[in-house]
Amino acid sequence: MNHSVLKCVQLIQEAKTIAALTGAGISTKAGIPDFRGPQGLYVTCRYDPDTVFDIGYFYKDPSLFYEFARDFFVLTEKIKPTFTHYFLSELEKKGKVCGIVTQNIDSLHQMACSENIYEMHGSFWKSLCLECHREYSFEHMKIKLSQETIPRCACGGLLKPDIVFFGENVKYLHESEQLASGADLFFVIGTSCVVYPAAMIPQYVEGAIIVVNQGPVELALDNVVLTVAEDIDTFFERVAACL
Repeated sequence: MNHSVLKCVQLIQEAKTIAALTGAGISTKAGIPDFRGPQGLYVTCRYDPDTVFDIGYFYKDPSLFYEFARDFFVLTEKIKPTFTHYFLSELEKKGKVCGIVTQNIDSLHQMACSENIYEMHGSFWKSLCLECHREYSFEHMKIKLSQETIPRCACGGLLKPDIVFFGENVKYLHESEQLASGADLFFVIGTSCVVYPAAMIPQYVEGAIIVVNQGPVELALDNVVLTVAEDIDTFFERVAACL
């Protein structure tokens, strides 16, 4: 049996409080190419992220963002959580995982039935009216996007998905820091740790850190006890088999 798998299993079994930071790499096998990758929406549909996700531009002309949103919602019709999403959910049900910090806006952790999720960049899971603050569900927004060029509330106000645009503060920063500081085992999964402030979260961990990512990770911390540079789902499938 692979040494990395056995070490990970041992650390999970010994840990009382586990938390995780996840990034785009956990979702690529779900059918969501990294937006910035060669098959990502930014490239294939020629979207400029600096315009699509700029809050000032959104207020001025939300139509470009909603063109992107329609393509994204088409993707969501085909996707489902990966093995690793479900693996983290199962560890939460068993009382091991106490929370997940994610940079992703795809809501796959919710679909996998994880409950304590801190979405630092928000998500499409809900949308809000900028005038009356009425909340719209993911499913309701899908319907509105099929019927309206720019979705609006019943009151006439502009709807905005609860995602963090450039120019807005990230969500749950304090809660994420507290979660990390209280974990005796912390997973860094599918992120290269280059996007701040999410990349700072592992610095608050006093326990052991396990990094699982196919690409390089910029994380120079003394408490990184295991680094796994291979397919994320394949690794956790082997870990689950041992557990």
